[in-house]
Amino acid sequence: MDEIKFLLENNRQWAKKIKEKDSEFFSKLARLQAPQFLWIGCSDSRVPANEITGLLPGELFVHRNVANIVVQTDLNCLSVVQYAVEVLKVKHIIVCGHYGCGGIKAAFNKTKLGLIDNWLRYILDVQEKYAQELKGIKDEEKRLDRLCELNVLEQAKNICQTTIMQDAWGRGQALSVHALIYKLHNGLLKELWSQKSKN
Repeated sequence: MDEIKFLLENNRQWAKKIKEKDSEFFSKLARLQAPQFLWIGCSDSRVPANEITGLLPGELFVHRNVANIVVQTDLNCLSVVQYAVEVLKVKHIIVCGHYGCGGIKAAFNKTKLGLIDNWLRYILDVQEKYAQELKGIKDEEKRLDRLCELNVLEQAKNICQTTIMQDAWGRGQALSVHALIYKLHNGLLKELWSQKSKN
C-alpha cells in the first residue's frame, strides 16, 4: 500500500471510530468552531498539539512553524493570532516549544542549512541575549534545553507586545498568554511563564 493510501485508510478508520462514539460529532464540528485556546507550536511531527493536550478537533486553534517563533514581521502568524483573538475570542494563547528542537539545535550549533538560516536568526538573537546565562551551563545538553526554554519565553513575550494583544487588553478582553515546553521523553508539558489578562 502506498503512503497516501495508508493515510486515507487511517483517516477512514479514525472517522469511523469517532462516529461510533458520537454519531453527531462531525455535523456539530462542521457547524461551529469555538476553541478556547490558540496554540503556537513547532512544526516538529513529534509534537501533535491536539493529542498531547487531549483535546478534540475544534477545541484548539493551531499555528505551527519551525521553532515556534513569533515575530512582528510574520504576517502568517499574526493573521492567525488576530483571527483567534478578534473572531474566535480565544481565552488563552499558548506558545509551546519542546526540548530537542531541531531548529534550536541548528541555530545553537550555527549549522548552515540554506534559506531556513534566515528564520533561525531569531533564535540566535535569543542566544545572544542570554549568552551569559547559557555560558554558565557547562553541560551542552542542559544548555541546549535551556535555550529551548528561553526561546519559548521570548516568543510568548513577543506575542504580548503585538498590537493585537495590546488592543485586546485595552478593550478589556479576557485573554492570557502562556509559555509551555514539551518533553519528548515523557510526553509532559510544563508551564514556564504566563501573562494574565489585565482586567
